[in-house]
Amino acid sequence: MRGLALGSLKLPSNVLQSPMADCTDLPFRLVARQRGLAMACAEMISANSLVRVSRKTLDMLKTSAEDRPLAAQLLGHDPAVMARAATILEDQGFDLLDINLGCSVPKVVKNCEGSALLEEPLKVGRIFAAVKKALRKIPLTAKLRKGFKDESGDEAVAVAKLAQAEGLVGLVVHGRTGKQNYSVPADHKAVAKVKEAVSIPVIGNGDIFTAEDALRMVQESSCDGVMVGRGGLGNPWLYKEIEAALQGAQAPPPPSARDKRDALLQHLDYEVLHLGERQAMLNMRRIGAWYTAGLTHAKQLRVELCGAPDTAAMRELIEAFFCRLCGHP
Repeated sequence: MRGLALGSLKLPSNVLQSPMADCTDLPFRLVARQRGLAMACAEMISANSLVRVSRKTLDMLKTSAEDRPLAAQLLGHDPAVMARAATILEDQGFDLLDINLGCSVPKVVKNCEGSALLEEPLKVGRIFAAVKKALRKIPLTAKLRKGFKDESGDEAVAVAKLAQAEGLVGLVVHGRTGKQNYSVPADHKAVAKVKEAVSIPVIGNGDIFTAEDALRMVQESSCDGVMVGRGGLGNPWLYKEIEAALQGAQAPPPPSARDKRDALLQHLDYEVLHLGERQAMLNMRRIGAWYTAGLTHAKQLRVELCGAPDTAAMRELIEAFFCRLCGHP
């Protein structure tokens, strides 16, 4: 597998990064890009919040010159509001727009958004048509689960056919229902079922934590690419590892403890630079856990980071942790 075309957007890699709330902000994306990620996506954006000009929502759209190509993902249920929000995002300079039909968070599905929309294909079709008409140049995709309650995969197939008919250029399929959330393994057969039903690119998503997981997804579903979600948290090297595996190339060396230290410190620096001291301190409490998961005395570091008075102290704690781990600076 060498490259992926999503309409007018030509990507050098078949490995994409999934949007994740409170995770895939600008600092996360910059760290990942410097270690091999080709295509990133900002955090999921509420269409209602965007058209109301919510300051918090606008802050989630922060990007930089190095953060390209970049997708935005839109959540909502009203076709007119979704269309207005799509225009705003295109004007912001995003390279691709994705419609969220996969979120399974209770407050989202209660509002008939995200994966709950899979039970209402007529409404989904109206959303697709309205957003596609509103966009002038950038391509449109959708990310969906295999269904909301129905485990057969038929809901995903029905929506996929609608997407193709309305001019969407690609689909990301997650092999669980909305009701299943993450309680069962991802079903690769559901991805395959969608792939067989449409001719536009289909990207597999769900339980991709290693290059082997990605290969299995491709082999079992014949998908055109993979999208990494939780597996990329604290592991920005994974995208390059997967790309090598999909191309049949030699695997890059696994990250050393020093590599993890450098990435974590860089992530800290980007947090401060782009989000400010206060937000960086709050975020680093969980980000530190991502990078040190499974390492000796990682729990102690997490406790210490929560008690640090500022990011300078956090930096010292991280450096001391890895110094003890490696036995040298």
